[in-house]
Amino acid sequence: MSRTYQPKKKKRARTHGFLRRSLSSSGKRVLSRRRAKGRKRLSV
Repeated sequence: MSRTYQPKKKKRARTHGFLRRSLSSSGKRVLSRRRAKGRKRLSV
C-alpha cells in the first residue's frame, strides 16, 4: 500500500500559496488572520 502524501513543490504552492490565498475573499481572511496572529509565514 502506497503512502497518501507524495510531496510536490508546485502543487503545494498552487493550492496553498500566497497568490491562491489572495484570490478569494475567504483566502484573504486567512491571510489577515495569520497577520493578526503574528505568523512569520503567511502561506507556503
